[in-house]
Amino acid sequence: MNSEIKAYNDSKSPEDKKICDILSTEINQFLQEAESKIWHSHPVWFLDGNPVVGYSKQKNAVKLLFWSGQSFEENDLKNEGSFKAAEKSYTNSDQINIEDLKRWLEKARQIQWDYKNIVKRKGILIRLK
Repeated sequence: MNSEIKAYNDSKSPEDKKICDILSTEINQFLQEAESKIWHSHPVWFLDGNPVVGYSKQKNAVKLLFWSGQSFEENDLKNEGSFKAAEKSYTNSDQINIEDLKRWLEKARQIQWDYKNIVKRKGILIRLK
C-alpha cells in the first residue's frame, strides 16, 4: 500500500480505519495498474493520469467516490456534484459489499470521463471510454 495512504488510514478512528483499509486493499488488488496517491488531502487512484476512484472521511461517514460513477447506472451509488461523479457512504465496515465494490471498480476501469483535462477544456467533460 502507498505509504501516504496508509498514514491517512491510520489517522482515522478504529472503525473508519477499518473501512479505509478494506477499501484501499480492494482497490489496490482490483486496479493493480492504477497509480495511487494522496490528492487534495484524500486517497485517489488514477488510470492514465485520470482520477477514477477515491475515498475521504466526511463528517458522519467515509465516502467512496467514483469520478465517472453517474454513468455506471448503479442504484446504490448516489450522484455527487455537477459533473459525472457518484458516491457511496459507509459508517460501518460491515456495510461494504465486496461484490458491489468489484463491479463498480470494473466499471471505473471501463467507463471514464476525461477529468484530467477538465480545466484545459474549461469545465467540459468528454467521455474517454
